[in-house]
Amino acid sequence: MRDRLALFGGEPEVASPLQPYRSVGQAERDAVMAVMNSECLSGFMGAPGPQFFGGPQVQKLEAEWRKLYGCRHAVSMNSATSGLVAAMGAIGISPGDEVIVPPYTMSATAVAPLFYGGIPVFADINPTSLCIDPGDVERQITPKTRAILAVNLFGRPADLLALRSIADRHRLMLVEDSAQAPFARQNGKLCGTIGHIGVYSLNYHKHIHAGEGGICVTNDDSLANRLALIRNHGENVFGNLGESDPANLIGQNLRMTELSAAVALAQLGRIEHHLARRETAAHRLNAAVSQLEGMAAPVVPDGWRHNYYCWPLRISEAALGVRRQTVAAALKAEGMPFREGYVSPLYNLPTFQRRRAIGNDGWPFVLSNRSYTDSAWQCPNVELVESSQLLLFLLCAWEIDDSLVDGFVRALTKVHANLPALRSWERDTEAMSGD
Repeated sequence: MRDRLALFGGEPEVASPLQPYRSVGQAERDAVMAVMNSECLSGFMGAPGPQFFGGPQVQKLEAEWRKLYGCRHAVSMNSATSGLVAAMGAIGISPGDEVIVPPYTMSATAVAPLFYGGIPVFADINPTSLCIDPGDVERQITPKTRAILAVNLFGRPADLLALRSIADRHRLMLVEDSAQAPFARQNGKLCGTIGHIGVYSLNYHKHIHAGEGGICVTNDDSLANRLALIRNHGENVFGNLGESDPANLIGQNLRMTELSAAVALAQLGRIEHHLARRETAAHRLNAAVSQLEGMAAPVVPDGWRHNYYCWPLRISEAALGVRRQTVAAALKAEGMPFREGYVSPLYNLPTFQRRRAIGNDGWPFVLSNRSYTDSAWQCPNVELVESSQLLLFLLCAWEIDDSLVDGFVRALTKVHANLPALRSWERDTEAMSGD
């Protein structure tokens, strides 16, 4: 019975339900109680003075982040989404400016420019890396282009060095969305530090989990000032920080609490432990898939570090002879919960299809002739990947040990070995349904 697919009544390779990964322990509880006992739950004031930069835990977290990343500035936020919006303001995005973004990411990346009147322009992904394709980025550049916003998706670096070269050549700003990629690297350089600003997430299901929170890093003093001003009612303070132009510096309240900072500090102390367990599992899965025709694991060049927030499996329906949904059903039955695809390409969102974001007059899209319904501006690689190629395993979500990875390896191998049976089952199912 072990060779028979669980989809057909055989014994699953992973019989017990997966358990969620719980990264909060005594260190985090102690950190929270210390803040509670201090009675300082937020140290920020939206006015000139030392408290403009936050309380002791916030400043300690920023200092530790600077140390670990070897960067001049780390500016905490209440979320990575806030960090992306603040980054757009800090780099000077103005109404009508174009920002090149990938269509395959969480929606916050693509909508961040809209808050300053910027126009998101979608560049296709590389079908192997699943990250924004530098070649298509260069094709999308116009005289209106101001910035590139790249995403290090699923923990894999985009080709950041190529993107930085393009940005420098065209006098553009490069912002990295590294929400899923803390401590990932390209050629030894940490993701988030290759662009002009890098943005990380401390959301509850990320590698570093503080409930909510974000960090922006930069080596540029002016950009760091502007990030801090946008974070905390900058209209009250900008002259005190040496800024002379108040454009984009009307501030918000994007501030991190002392509680979140304390939890993030405790998590940061164990980041290599959190990363190593996922990387070890992923490397074994990569090795197993390398032997299976029609399936492809992530490609990680020498000198790069993929931290495997998710483990993306790419398949070829033509090579396997079955549809993706059939492969997914077989793997789920074996106890390996894959999702089919990631997100619909973001240009399909009503915001872009209807060209309406802020107010009732179509602003800021009225400043651009970009039509997101025009197939010439859509992205064939992402359409193919999302519709038929990608199976996504949320490696970050589960408690993983060696025995569980053994089961995953057996599940992948078993499903691949039973492709003839799956083809027959698929034909019979389609015949019964009348397809």
